[in-house]
Amino acid sequence: MTVDVAIPVFNEERALPGCVAVLHDFLTRWLPFEWVITIVDNASIDGTRLVAKRLARQWSGVRVICLEQQGKGNAVRAAWSDSQAAVVAYMDVDLSTGLDALVPLVSSLAAGHSDIAIGSRLAPGARTVRGAKRELISRGYNALLRLTHGARFRDAQCGFKAARAEVIRPLLHRVEDDTWFFDTELLLLAEHNGLRVFEVPVDWVEDVDSRVHVTGTAATNVRGLVRVARARLSGAADVAGLPPRPELRPTHPDGVPAARDTSRLRHLMLFCVVGLVATVLTLTLYTVFRTWWPPLVANLLAVTLSTLFNTEANRRLTFRDRSRPLALVHAQAFVVFGLYCGFTSGALLVLHAVADRPPRWAELVVLLAASAVGTLGRFVLLTTWVFPARPRLIAQQRKER
Repeated sequence: MTVDVAIPVFNEERALPGCVAVLHDFLTRWLPFEWVITIVDNASIDGTRLVAKRLARQWSGVRVICLEQQGKGNAVRAAWSDSQAAVVAYMDVDLSTGLDALVPLVSSLAAGHSDIAIGSRLAPGARTVRGAKRELISRGYNALLRLTHGARFRDAQCGFKAARAEVIRPLLHRVEDDTWFFDTELLLLAEHNGLRVFEVPVDWVEDVDSRVHVTGTAATNVRGLVRVARARLSGAADVAGLPPRPELRPTHPDGVPAARDTSRLRHLMLFCVVGLVATVLTLTLYTVFRTWWPPLVANLLAVTLSTLFNTEANRRLTFRDRSRPLALVHAQAFVVFGLYCGFTSGALLVLHAVADRPPRWAELVVLLAASAVGTLGRFVLLTTWVFPARPRLIAQQRKER
């Protein structure tokens, strides 16, 4: 097996020789596989390209790719797409991440245990040295990934990643970003398509001469998250041609219970996010329709369209179930919504039956409580009736795509 370690560089004529020397020595001593180092000159305007070519002549196992377009994602994509190795990796030229993590990173892929392996500064056992501002932004950004996309990995942006080449190539064609959001988009697509992402805790020291503008990069990444969410809703995030993963089993063959299933919590979080968006959509549509039609007609149309959106978003994003007939899913979802409306309306009728002219605040309290209970009931019915869990092989899902 061959491992290809890419080093994207932009105007790094000073740092590059030391990085290649240290990495070359480490791989020679400790990596138990064939290897190659790929220097990717990312349209540098200093002497980086000449330095890289000189290092390729000086060191065995070093090659150079020269690009005319900038962008970290563009550099990684070019190196990984061009490589003939079984495992492809990349690391930052500043050597912020300790190289001791490289062997376990690659070994999990060589054994077939994982599809993508990433260095993590936030995993248990990791040791990091960085400023408070960068620490806060990093933790907040990764928390946002878990909240909005249900990500299970802890650190999307650490510049220390590897992947099985046969897995990564189909994903590279679907990743749109060519800059710093490349890592996040790649990992989100991987998890969305059922691939296994393995995290290795790393030792990491912040490079005070880093050229990454953390605040601006984080803002750009937020826009990327919105784009990925739309791709997941539309089905554009589904990638065909990926190697199959075995079916998940509730217990191990020896009868030991499997790890706790966290999918229900993820479903609930995404259900709430979709519900919030659907509520905003209802208010917006009602405002538009009210300019043409009376209140009841405007409300009926707004609620109908938002319910269709709610059901389709939950089908594609929350429960990821496309095996059932579309018409049946929407029909059942309307029944569930009708029960919800009947329950909340019934609560108000009961209030007026037991109290003569109840105050407005009492109506609001009863409606709020009934809505909370009704929303929970909707989630239970969607989970157990509209989108019931079915054990299916991931390989079969991909064949259907």
